[in-house]
Amino acid sequence: MANTDKARDVAAQTADKAREALRTAGEQASRVASSVGQTADQAAHAAGSSLRNLGEQLRENAPREGVVGSAAQYAASGLQQTGRYIEEHGVSGMIDDLTNVIRRNPVPAVLIGIGLGFLIGRALRR
Repeated sequence: MANTDKARDVAAQTADKAREALRTAGEQASRVASSVGQTADQAAHAAGSSLRNLGEQLRENAPREGVVGSAAQYAASGLQQTGRYIEEHGVSGMIDDLTNVIRRNPVPAVLIGIGLGFLIGRALRR
């Protein structure tokens, strides 16, 4: 019976080591995911800031009257709003917003997904 007890002890120690290894791996994966998320949010903030600045420059330098002026002012406003949104929400906020839109409109979301899949499939065949 001593061999059976010894085998149980070895099995228990092995299970403990496996659990510890999994816990450590999980913690490391969590740190990496957090770092990647922070990097993505920083990149989104920088992109949003650039878009907002581009909109401000367009508004300042574009003509203010006529059809071209109206279009430029409209485009500048859109760039500024988009930049502000990206700066404030980051990647995680945009994903949350997209998830909410899909939940509220599942059928159009599926149809859009099918359409995009079709277009990507056609593009890859060429």
